[in-house]
Amino acid sequence: MSVLFIMIPAALVLAGIGIVAFVLAVKSGQFDDLDTPALRAVFDDDDTMPMQTKNENSEQDSNTDA
Repeated sequence: MSVLFIMIPAALVLAGIGIVAFVLAVKSGQFDDLDTPALRAVFDDDDTMPMQTKNENSEQDSNTDA
C-alpha cells in the first residue's frame, strides 16, 4: 500500500511532463505540415549534383595544368 504513495505521484509527474512537451511541440509548429515529410521520401532530387571533395578538385586542377 505504501508503494502507491510513491507510484501515483510519479505517474502524475511523468504524465505532466508528457503533456507539457506535447503542448510545446504544438506551439512551436512541429505538427503544422504532416504531408510534406512523407512525400520527400517518394520524390527523387534530380536537380542536385553531388558535391566534390576538396581533394577531387585539387586533382582535377593538377590534371588540367599538365
